[in-house]
Amino acid sequence: MESPDSEFPGDRSAALVCTARAIRDFGDGFAALLLPVYLIARGFDAFEIGIAATLALFGSSLATLGIGLIGGRIQSRGLLIAASAWMAATGLAFAVSSQPTIIFVIAFLGTINPSVGSVSVFVPIEHAVLARAAGHTARTKLFARYSLIGALAAAAGSLAATSPGMLARFDLSAIGALQAMFLLYTVLGVVGGLIYARMPRRAVSSGDERHAPLGPSRRRVYRLAALFSIDAFAGGLVVQSMLALWLFQKFDLSLTTAAVLFFWTGVASAFSFPAAAWLASRVGLVNTMVFTHIPSSVLLIVAALSPTLEFALVALILRAALSQMDVPTRSSYVMAIVTPAERTAAASLTSVPRSLASAISPTLAGALLAAGYVAWPLILCGLLKIGYDIALLWMFRTVQPPEEC
Repeated sequence: MESPDSEFPGDRSAALVCTARAIRDFGDGFAALLLPVYLIARGFDAFEIGIAATLALFGSSLATLGIGLIGGRIQSRGLLIAASAWMAATGLAFAVSSQPTIIFVIAFLGTINPSVGSVSVFVPIEHAVLARAAGHTARTKLFARYSLIGALAAAAGSLAATSPGMLARFDLSAIGALQAMFLLYTVLGVVGGLIYARMPRRAVSSGDERHAPLGPSRRRVYRLAALFSIDAFAGGLVVQSMLALWLFQKFDLSLTTAAVLFFWTGVASAFSFPAAAWLASRVGLVNTMVFTHIPSSVLLIVAALSPTLEFALVALILRAALSQMDVPTRSSYVMAIVTPAERTAAASLTSVPRSLASAISPTLAGALLAAGYVAWPLILCGLLKIGYDIALLWMFRTVQPPEEC
């Protein structure tokens, strides 16, 4: 059994990473929902909001690629602290900026996450930390716990998106209340950095750390990256900001109702993560990824075609209970089928194509919404994801992690 790095106390590091993720995802939870509201208040239309989401995701992908290239030569602790400072600067920049061009630049350079969760410069670093902290049998459970904590925090953040309405009672303008929330995002970045600073330092001069970014697992990683990019392109059509915009446009949903919806979808997703770990221990990681993902895609198509708001909300909540079960299993699977020295690079190089692919689709979704094709972003997402699941099962059904051999 693989043991944690003796120079990297696993339990403490894993606990600190999970705590910092909770802080960060709480901020992402309200930022993703408030982003379209803030941009609408600044005079942006649906197409321009899609462009802003695209720029945010594309910028994240480039940053994640950089992390993959340098992650084996710089301590994870230092990278995470720097990323937290970057998050704090992003919130401050959004709070004080009003010009569309500047907002586009901040979206590209910053850490605001229109999708919530796995598309983040923090993720490949944290995945490598968690993989070092757990042996083969505990790895999927640890990733499930990490995902559970993040999802619950993001759900709470979605509820916090109603705060601008409460702040308006204190004579703040609508814009001022939204700016206050982005200042809170800045504070959360600082708090996250302080948590990461408590992680123990780890030497980076060992042979494993100086291993080439990708070695014997290169072919597997590239094939997974290609498949994950299809899934991410599809997911980019319904990132949380764009799904909120779809609800605003199709059903004239209020911000308060949307916040409650995303809270419950977040809770449903969160409690699916330990279920995913339990299921994976019985049927395998790939089977869990595929056979929970396909029904969730069908439910998304059902939501797109729903004649009433109530029917759509039920479909979306049911979808949320299934759609994210592939998140901890996917992360665990990637870490399991590469060598320890390749983990940071593998996490990055499977995340970058996802980020790049997902960066393209919000603009397409915005264009479809602006043109009146309201159901098509959700329908296209569902169909593409079903195709991805079938291809993943076909190509990797025989590539098993150590605990399944």
